[in-house]
Amino acid sequence: MRRRTPPPPPPLPQRDGVDPVRVRLPPGDAWATVRDHLVTRLAAGAGVIDGMLDAGRIVDAAGCPVPRDMAYMPGMFVWFHRELPDEERVPFAIDVLYRDEHVVVADKPHFLATTPRGSHVAETALARLRRQLDLPTLGAAHRLDRLTAGLVLFTVRPEERGAYQSLFRDRRVAKEYEAVASYEPQLALPRTVRSRIVKERGVLAAREVEGEPNAVSRVELLEHQDARARYRLTPRTGQTHQLRVHMSALGVPVLGDPLYPVVTEPVAAGDFRRPLQLLARTLEFTDPITAREHRFVSPRTLRAWSSYDEWAHKP
Repeated sequence: MRRRTPPPPPPLPQRDGVDPVRVRLPPGDAWATVRDHLVTRLAAGAGVIDGMLDAGRIVDAAGCPVPRDMAYMPGMFVWFHRELPDEERVPFAIDVLYRDEHVVVADKPHFLATTPRGSHVAETALARLRRQLDLPTLGAAHRLDRLTAGLVLFTVRPEERGAYQSLFRDRRVAKEYEAVASYEPQLALPRTVRSRIVKERGVLAAREVEGEPNAVSRVELLEHQDARARYRLTPRTGQTHQLRVHMSALGVPVLGDPLYPVVTEPVAAGDFRRPLQLLARTLEFTDPITAREHRFVSPRTLRAWSSYDEWAHKP
């Protein structure tokens, strides 16, 4: 099997912990110049691309500015820094629970995205940790939803990232989550929920459909008080929003969920009240590089359990 040639290293440094954007020019002769392709491919408009080219902000593999009239060369790489969006700072700390020469295990707060994506770029766990730890090579081995708090594994060395990502791909990581939701005495637990979940691009919520199950979750009741309960959730698979979809399907949606069972209006920027009451509590795996056995536990508490009135903003 022919190995794919890795891209050259970026000629531009990170900015605020964020990597430059890399674009590889695809095969074909539909474009006369690099500029023509970038105008077609990027949703920035011709004026924006021309301005970036004229300012020398788009460079080749050697770090040399790409001129407007550079001929199109299939397979060529170019790099540039995108303009960072105005982001509301997430006013909660990300805590490092463990660090060695291979990995960093961090405890992510609610509302902080794991990696740069869309409107969340510099205000992400990855960018923050790169700045905080002065580790520009740090990468994420997996992702945790922005609204979910808890444990995330990061890798220190880019050449080892694939080994750690394979742990999650091959389901060799034991994960447990904790959730606070309503208490339903009629709901028989523990139980294993199996269903087929699909998530369509551009649609906020995932949904269950008929067909071969691709999502499996173990749901257990830990304790309850009045109308609320604390649950242990153990995913056997990793579909998008899987635990949230399954809790909603059981009739006990996670408190603070803006998507399940119904999509609600988005909250205003800077509104960090009522975080989703879902926490990635434990992470357990055998290190593929050192063979060490690791087990990490988040010390966070879910506020809807420990102080419901404060979480719900009741007087």
